[in-house]
Amino acid sequence: MAALTRSPADFRRLILKIGSALLVDEASGQVRHDWLAALAADIARCRARGQDVILVSSGAIAVGRRHLGLTGRTLRLEEKQAAAATGQIRLAHAWQEALARHEITVAMVLLTLEDTEARRRHLNARSTIDQLLRLGTVPVINENDTVATNEIRFGDNDRLAARVAQMVSADGLILFSDIDGLYTADPRRDPRAERLAEIRELTPEIEAMAGTAPPGYSSGGMVTKLMAARICMGAGCHMAIARGSAPHPLQALEEGAPCTWFVPAAEPRTARKRWIAGALKPVGALVVDDGAVAALARGSSLLPAGIVAVEGAFQRGDPVAVVDRRGQTVGQGLCAYSARDARRIAGHRSAEIAAILGFPGRDEMIHRDDLVIEREPAAADLQESA
Repeated sequence: MAALTRSPADFRRLILKIGSALLVDEASGQVRHDWLAALAADIARCRARGQDVILVSSGAIAVGRRHLGLTGRTLRLEEKQAAAATGQIRLAHAWQEALARHEITVAMVLLTLEDTEARRRHLNARSTIDQLLRLGTVPVINENDTVATNEIRFGDNDRLAARVAQMVSADGLILFSDIDGLYTADPRRDPRAERLAEIRELTPEIEAMAGTAPPGYSSGGMVTKLMAARICMGAGCHMAIARGSAPHPLQALEEGAPCTWFVPAAEPRTARKRWIAGALKPVGALVVDDGAVAALARGSSLLPAGIVAVEGAFQRGDPVAVVDRRGQTVGQGLCAYSARDARRIAGHRSAEIAAILGFPGRDEMIHRDDLVIEREPAAADLQESA
């Protein structure tokens, strides 16, 4: 059995999910600034050792409702949206203020369920978050409660965090909670309940251990955490449920604080590539020259210059086959351009895209992270491209 990753320090791209009950004082409706400052120091340490950090933060509704006098009762959807609109400003400011002390810039990203499911929105969100990370920021992600309706809501940030992990190929997600892991029974009611340190398969017995959501602001509970675990494990991402109420919760976890790890069977990129190769049916094709075939085999992205023909009708983000001049399938990937735009820039250098299309598009027709190569190039391909 492979060794279990037990420290957040081992992950290349780490997502931290922070719930309302941790970030916002229930009695006052105010952000817990001292706790937030301690977590910011933890995040700065992760960044200093080269890790990407993404935050999925609840709290906008919890903060905003107090300022609008919406307390003491269950809120209607439109009241939640109003509370989110004012609370999001205060939430973003709190994160920016805490991380600015470490010279870290915050970027706020608001998503809906549709943004993670529709291919073009998914691709846009993924690219934006990747770019923010390359620019050295810490993206703070929340559900776009102001515009989301019941039909397009996640309803909890556990699943949102898992979808984001899936989207950006994260290898680690930590759900900070008021409990230090998954127990065989509710430890608040059963003193014989035992915490499970590691889970490699979500069996019906494991799922039956989930309880109900605790009172207060939290909209999750163990049920949604196990839903998140299923998404993460399918995406090749490790996930932990850990207690987050004490100061420096990330440091505590690195020092061996108890938690439950959910361990996937595959790495993130392997899982994503498997999804691209096996779960998506191509709706078009890009015919490439021999030089491009050889470059793809070396792990390069597919550039417009290597494309000799575009077949089919497809939109940006749709799956397409990559075919050589002999009609043999080389691979499959998600195209960054529609068929119409792909035909216009095929055979041209990436530097010419803006002049041809009238806007600065992406350099790659298919980025290597969105591309699966199915065969090695033939010897003739390599000779012709040399």
